[in-house]
Amino acid sequence: MDELLEQFLIEAPELVQRASDDLIALERDPGDAARIDSAFRAVHTLKGSVALFDFAPMGMALHAAEELLGVVRTKKLSPDNSVITALLDCVSACGAWVESIANSGILPPDAHAQSQRISRALLNHLRADGEASEAASTNMEWVTSLLALESDALVEIRHEKRMVTAVRYVPDHGCFFQGIDPIAPIRAVPHLMALRVEGRTPWSTEGFDPYVCNLVIDLLSAAPVDDVRRIFASTGGQTTVVEIAPGTLPTVSKVARADPRRDATSRMLRVDSERVDALVDILGELIVAKNGLAHLATQAAAVDTRLARALTINQATIDRLVVDMHRALMNLRMVPLARTFRRLPPLVRDIASRLGKRVDLDVMGDDVEADKAVVDGLFEPLLHVLRNAVDHGIEGAAARESGGKLPTGRVTLSASREGDQIAIAVADDGPGIDPAKIRQAAKASGIRSPGVIDGLDDKTTLDLVFAPGLSTASSVTDVSGRGVGMDAVRTAIESLGGRVAINSVLKQGTTVRFTLPQAVVITTVMVVAVGEDEFGVPIDSVVETARVPADRITPIRSGAAFVMRDRTIPLVQLSSLLGLADSQRASSDIKVLVVAVGDQRIGIEVGDFAQRIDVLLRPMTGFLAAMPGILGTALLGDGRVLMILDLPELIG
Repeated sequence: MDELLEQFLIEAPELVQRASDDLIALERDPGDAARIDSAFRAVHTLKGSVALFDFAPMGMALHAAEELLGVVRTKKLSPDNSVITALLDCVSACGAWVESIANSGILPPDAHAQSQRISRALLNHLRADGEASEAASTNMEWVTSLLALESDALVEIRHEKRMVTAVRYVPDHGCFFQGIDPIAPIRAVPHLMALRVEGRTPWSTEGFDPYVCNLVIDLLSAAPVDDVRRIFASTGGQTTVVEIAPGTLPTVSKVARADPRRDATSRMLRVDSERVDALVDILGELIVAKNGLAHLATQAAAVDTRLARALTINQATIDRLVVDMHRALMNLRMVPLARTFRRLPPLVRDIASRLGKRVDLDVMGDDVEADKAVVDGLFEPLLHVLRNAVDHGIEGAAARESGGKLPTGRVTLSASREGDQIAIAVADDGPGIDPAKIRQAAKASGIRSPGVIDGLDDKTTLDLVFAPGLSTASSVTDVSGRGVGMDAVRTAIESLGGRVAINSVLKQGTTVRFTLPQAVVITTVMVVAVGEDEFGVPIDSVVETARVPADRITPIRSGAAFVMRDRTIPLVQLSSLLGLADSQRASSDIKVLVVAVGDQRIGIEVGDFAQRIDVLLRPMTGFLAAMPGILGTALLGDGRVLMILDLPELIG
């Protein structure tokens, strides 16, 4: 928890600042949809992070802000000055609360009252009559009064210094017509200590309607808060669950924060990431200069061999220094994926609880390291994909059992290293995605013409889930249906220089796979020629190089293969993969790169092997970011731009 809180205290100020900047910009341009969307995402993410620590007042205020921004996003409400003022008041308070948490580990004493005031001010904008929504407005005074009335029941618990769970359950007015017994969950609460049932509005014999539920139910339990929350997850109505210390107001934090003034600051130096990025840029220029020196040494050899030898010796020294600098920067920026992965299980558990589902999350490969920017940038897209896996991917227990599955669903989050890249997969064992339903949703959303949609194969149809505006959620809840969709996931991953792919098998499950660069630093590549063109291939993807006699190439249908060490290896031409004209073979020997694609070995015929060099790989950006088969570009010593190929993706 200390590590999670430390990460929260790093990210929360950035989210608060982003929301504040967006809201201030909206005052100048209320119609800026990008700013509205950015502010919503910041508040949405901050609210999810707050839920990890039960900072209840902060979560309540952020929930109200999210509700209001959600209405603004749908253009049902204009962000006028009063709306912006209310939202900025919430964001400002959250900034102050984060500072309080950093200093003492808890929220300030007036946080409850301040949160109630902020929530009412925000929710006033959602109703024409100016009254806050009853479901969203939470008054914590009921906890204090309940504890006072039941003080005798708390004597033993107080002596043992155990926590107590308090619940306020306000059943829906029409719960009787929905087949919901409001007393049923009360019977299921373990270790029930106290119960209070009152009328939501004063009872009256005039106009009394026996078919309308008018109850407000308060209770105390000695059971853990998660056990109690699970019971009320699927009830109809509004439920507030609070973990409290006996005889006190609700505790807003259960995480002890170490003294920030401890001597550890003398051993730690926090450096702005932009400064590290500047060092990476300098390293890139140094690599280009080093490669240019090698080019000069080659030219000098034709004029003065002694000069060429001196240049080569100096180039080798610079090469060693560049490698050392590369290693130092790698160590500075590389962090384990656990930094992000460890924040996700509690959120998945909370989502499953709210949906009334039983889900196990398996996490594997969290010790894989990647660039800090990549690891930090993964949190939001992973959270979206995991939320979809639990909400849409996993069936309810009854549906799973009727389909011959275990009642508890399983979601797997795994990571592995693949050469200079990392692969992250989120897989569920749900019913899978039906392409027919995607086509139907795509037609309803109008993202493509019906004729085009009907002509898509199943694999291309599945890719439509990343299209902006496509949603398969049947209703809007705090889990799904708010428009924070898979298009945002693809955008976030591509901004990190990665790619997203989805695969699904009906009745077996769905897998979403991210492929990202491990670090934006040095990559060793082999330069190969195809005709007059040159391309780079990451050396980690090459198993070996070979010269194969032409008479050992065997035609197989429309392709070819050869045998190497008693193993048959398929052979494809790089020119064909790139859509270039086939080059003429200059000799009887064919130059081949043997690469690994999964468990298979594939031979890639090239025109020639050139040199092996270190380059600074720059991922493709803008319209070129989604170009298949290209990892990025690198600048050579003579000023040319080298395209770095993704051979496994080209081969398919």
